[in-house]
Order: sequence, then structure tokens, then C-alpha cells
Amino acid sequence: MNKKTTLILGDILAIAILTVIGFATHGEIGLSFLSRMGTTFFPVLISWFLAATWVDLFDERVISHPQLFWRIPLAMLFAAPLAVMLRAALLHSAAQPLFALILGSTNALGMLVWRGIFFLVARKMGK
Repeated sequence: MNKKTTLILGDILAIAILTVIGFATHGEIGLSFLSRMGTTFFPVLISWFLAATWVDLFDERVISHPQLFWRIPLAMLFAAPLAVMLRAALLHSAAQPLFALILGSTNALGMLVWRGIFFLVARKMGK
């Protein structure tokens, strides 16, 4: 499996894990919340891939240099508000700015952790 495919699959898994953690912090865990989790997961996923592509987070030159990891929170800065608006449209509710801030910051942190792990493993395997 090449690096780009691994990143894409890892990003999907990271967003899924972050979504579950977010719901768990509110005591909303279990199969009964699955459809509601989907209304958060899919908008975040779509928004993340749009923003991450825009700032080249799948480019080999970018993912190989940790000094360019600032692009991860930058991508989430754009992805989170879009995700919250898409989610609000799906749920026929209002987009909450505070939710965008919390969603963006926690997902940015989670993606930094995942991408950091990816970088370390890829570097170690490259030696």
C-alpha cells in the first residue's frame, strides 16, 4: 500500500475515532446513536478531504516534513465550519459557532496525532 492510500484510510479512521470519542464524551454511545454519528462523521469527512487536498496534505513533499504540519490545523480551520454547516443542513438545525470551534480544535489535534504517528512510522520504515 502506498503512502497516499495509507494516509487516506488513516484519515478516515481518525475521523471515525474522533467522532465516536466526541459522542462518548456526551454519553451518546451505542448503536442507537449510529445514524446521528453519521450526520457528524460524513460532513467532517467531506470537509476534511476538500480542505486537506486544498493545502496539499496528501503531497509526498508535504507529508514528509513535520515543519509543514501547520497545514493540518489550517485545513481544519476551513473544514470545521463547512462540516458544521453541512451537519446543520442534514439535521435541519442551526449551525453553532461554538460547535465549529470545538469540532475544529479537537479534530485538528486528533489529525496532528495521527499524522505524527504516520510520519514517525514512515520515517522508521524508510531507514
